[in-house]
Amino acid sequence: MATMMRAARYVQHGSPEVISVDQVPVPEPGKGQVLVEIAAAGVAPLDWKMRAGLLQQHFTLSFPKIPGRDGAGRVVACGPGISRLAPGDRVAVMAPPAGQAGTSAQFMVADADLVVPLPDKLGFDAAAALINAGLSAWIAVMRTAQVQRGQKVLVQSGAGAVGGLMVQLCAHLGAEVTATCRATNADYVRGLGAKRVVAYDGPPATDLPPQDVVFDLMGGAVHDACYPMLAPGGHLVWLTAAPITDRGADHGVRVTRAMITDDAAVVAEVLALAAHGVLKPQIADVLPLDQIAEAHRRLAAGEVTRGRLILRP
Repeated sequence: MATMMRAARYVQHGSPEVISVDQVPVPEPGKGQVLVEIAAAGVAPLDWKMRAGLLQQHFTLSFPKIPGRDGAGRVVACGPGISRLAPGDRVAVMAPPAGQAGTSAQFMVADADLVVPLPDKLGFDAAAALINAGLSAWIAVMRTAQVQRGQKVLVQSGAGAVGGLMVQLCAHLGAEVTATCRATNADYVRGLGAKRVVAYDGPPATDLPPQDVVFDLMGGAVHDACYPMLAPGGHLVWLTAAPITDRGADHGVRVTRAMITDDAAVVAEVLALAAHGVLKPQIADVLPLDQIAEAHRRLAAGEVTRGRLILRP
């Protein structure tokens, strides 16, 4: 096996130009770890925000930092103490956000607890698009909101990687789903299962019935706008984004943050749903590793409105 690999990395916070693609040694797996050859890596909003230094109050990075929270590929070597995985296995990989090793590289050492076997029907690009987004969507919908059949549910930003999977999950559960998105994405979001679409660059909705659950993926002014949409006793579930002010008591609704933590069992459930056709992976574009700075730039500029960008190391 090769002793050197190509990896995207940066040694300081800054613009996308701080990222370089360098030749670095292939890491070796230690006890309880596996070495994975990465075939596809997702690029998430968290990646560019961490690189830009916007999340320093939450994460202290060790440099040089290889970005990338999720990826898919094959196991090529196992460290001591590994029995459930073997070289050649197709797997999905989660990388802790503050760790030095991310998925934007040809190889990555991962803790076996954060590695999930891929269903045979699922390709590498599809898996990489599902891991982190699916984790966030599943925890918010299934654990935090516990969406039930017949409920009226609104998903803010329903065309994005997380929002699009929320729309699909809620529709699968039998909820009546409304989603917000750009007008150009309205038909796309209906295709994901939304019964009603509200274009946030169009006229305001005047016929929206009170909602049992609203998912806020944006924070800030979007969070404030969610309260009037809820029925009395409704549930506003938010994911960390722009800062929010909890006004639940003023409006007679519950407000809960969805606590997203890496969970192999949840990722396995998401991948199984995709393998059975319940969830459709949403891929915005596929780029070579050399274009990672461009991927970060496009995300930061709001140019990616449907699904996840994928890198192929």
